[in-house]
Amino acid sequence: MKIAVVGSGAIGGLVAGYLKLKNADVSLSGSADSIRAIKENGLQISGVRGDFNIRIDAQEKLSQSPDLVILATKVQDVERAVKENLGFIGSATILTTQNGIAADGIVAKYVPAENIISSIVMFGATYLERGKIAHNFEGSWIIGRAFTNNDEKTVEISRVLDKAFPTIVAEDLKGMKYLKIFVNANNCIPAILGVSMQEAFLDIDISSISIAIWKEGLDIMDKAGIRLLSLPDFPLERLTKLTSMPNLEAAKIFSGIMINLNKEPLYGSILQSIKRGKASEIDYINGEFLLIAEKYKLNAPLNKKLVEMVHKVEQTRKFFTKEELLNNIKGL
Repeated sequence: MKIAVVGSGAIGGLVAGYLKLKNADVSLSGSADSIRAIKENGLQISGVRGDFNIRIDAQEKLSQSPDLVILATKVQDVERAVKENLGFIGSATILTTQNGIAADGIVAKYVPAENIISSIVMFGATYLERGKIAHNFEGSWIIGRAFTNNDEKTVEISRVLDKAFPTIVAEDLKGMKYLKIFVNANNCIPAILGVSMQEAFLDIDISSISIAIWKEGLDIMDKAGIRLLSLPDFPLERLTKLTSMPNLEAAKIFSGIMINLNKEPLYGSILQSIKRGKASEIDYINGEFLLIAEKYKLNAPLNKKLVEMVHKVEQTRKFFTKEELLNNIKGL
């Protein structure tokens, strides 16, 4: 199977590199600066599996038609990536990897819906600099057809991906994708403060905001009738149990979980984008709560304020202090 990974950031670089190490026929495309660095110095991966310098076919855009396209850009870059490479991906199977639930619909505007497989990434990586990726923690890769039923092609692709990460074929991916929004929803806080996940959530007051984000999100999902399904590495019960506890007790437990995620500092996807001077995916994570609330005439004041604050950081490149964050959300 000829594989093209489109997007040379944290997830795209990691996936392409690990597949190449398993002798897959894989190429990687991305921004000019990133591809130049990879051609000159190799794709450099460090982290939980060790250190690797991988020579891989790297180019800015596709130059031939693959069998499988792993679309690994941020969701806000999906449309551009598809349009730029449309001449070579029209008949390929497209695998989306983005956070949120919007990517599949964007891709379906340009390629047949039956060609799209959706996925949820549960492993973690950090884009250190051009051509350098840190693999922070292991996790599964969950895939399933976006618009049709799973088929032999889905299973075939799962076997290919399994060379890089343990891959699970799921029948109801949408309920899992909605739960994954909750997993990512707290990434906005380190992005607002400009610090690592561990540093942000060492503070119990800040961890309390995370519990409040979840409570507001759960209320919206419940009133909208959206069914959440457990993820292999994040059971739904973890969310419902923490949000049913007194806020301070839940915040202490949440803090303990987050500060022990990894020995190395972890920077969520939103902050990683901001540090590179890019727009973040906040509108497709916490912003998804706002879209659902608007559709069903509900309120999401906390998530609305946090989305606004992330956009402020994007525009000004100035982070908020803890006190400023707490003052901004006081009373919500």
